[in-house]
Amino acid sequence: MTSSSPRRPSPLAPEIADRLKRSADGLLPAIAQQYDTGEVLMLGWMDDEALHRTLTTGRCTYWSRSRREYWVKGDTSGHFQWVKSVALDCDADTVLVKVDQVGAACHTGARTCFDADVLLAEGTAGADSTAGADSTAGADSTAGADSTAGADSTDGTAHTDGTGTGTPGADQ
Repeated sequence: MTSSSPRRPSPLAPEIADRLKRSADGLLPAIAQQYDTGEVLMLGWMDDEALHRTLTTGRCTYWSRSRREYWVKGDTSGHFQWVKSVALDCDADTVLVKVDQVGAACHTGARTCFDADVLLAEGTAGADSTAGADSTAGADSTAGADSTAGADSTDGTAHTDGTGTGTPGADQ
């Protein structure tokens, strides 16, 4: 990991900060989900400061691993994420932010980052399916194919456009 968030005392309440299990570079994955439909919109990264800003401002703040700076969703794009709730997963190593998304969530202009490169569609494989095996069930499966979808991107978000990169400097 070539970039990391700045190291400083946590602005979070100690009862929250002490529970977090951060990556080696001090970050947590933050999943943004549409609060009323359950639609998964995007994945970004937060350190303690970004999480604190998200909790106190009502707008999602992320840490850009490539630009090494904070960015607030919508500041340049107008595609705001208004925070409805924030929760930690059971291991305290991932944050789920339920938001009211205004406009596109993805840097490509799509509503969500997770609809452009579907690797396995609902109803196309059963429990007995072998990933990558030749199937006669009529499904055109790419599971098991070498894919970079969702790979580490340049702007700190997961993308499903197959490139694994974002537009440097673009507001999410």
